Amino acid sequence: MNSPFLILETGQPVASMRRHGTFPHWIRVAAGLARDEAVVANVEAGDPLPSTEGFAGVIVTGSGAMVTDKHDWSERSAAWLREAAHEGVPLFGICYGHQLIAHALGGEVGYNPSGREMGTIGLELHPPADEDPLFRGLPAQFPAQATHLQTVLRAPADALVLARSPLDDCHAFRWRGHVWGVQFHPEFSGTHMRGYVRARHDALAREGHCAKQVSRNVTAAPHARRVLRRFVRHARHLRHVP
Repeated sequence: MNSPFLILETGQPVASMRRHGTFPHWIRVAAGLARDEAVVANVEAGDPLPSTEGFAGVIVTGSGAMVTDKHDWSERSAAWLREAAHEGVPLFGICYGHQLIAHALGGEVGYNPSGREMGTIGLELHPPADEDPLFRGLPAQFPAQATHLQTVLRAPADALVLARSPLDDCHAFRWRGHVWGVQFHPEFSGTHMRGYVRARHDALAREGHCAKQVSRNVTAAPHARRVLRRFVRHARHLRHVP
């Protein structure tokens, strides 16, 4: 049997999308993991952070929370992630998870000066992505799903910024050879993305955006999903586990 991945659950989907399951469920399915290949620790709800022994890697979910609020559960998770990173455990953070890992490793997180980023966005890879195990060989530009207000304003020292978008200069980074953060949501399908746009209809209108137009522009994002699946394969290779 394959060693499982630990998924740190840091939040819940917007209420209207919970009928489709939890973030860990969406991630497990998108990553191609069987039920017994994922163990979930709901850290937002107070679950203890387990030992990393026996896990192929760790995936950190998105959240409606803000890293800068420094909730107790979030700061405990950041300290745990810092230790895991320095121990060589493969880590992959998504949205809030991306920001939390950056914060844990000494980067800076805050509100995006460009404002809310939502919908299918155009991701542009930086040259270091050409040599990255998760991004190499992908098109220089490809679509990804995104919804966030905060961002990584400054990546951790020793990190390589791998991708940007028109509204966010740090959409992906790698720290050393085994830790990644991605601001985009590789686990989101078009259905997930359109559901989020509907849920944020009023906020988008207040900010001068048309939710219907944002929703019409949602497309599939298969290359973004490939990044998550590549992490699963690469983490197993790094840990020398089946």
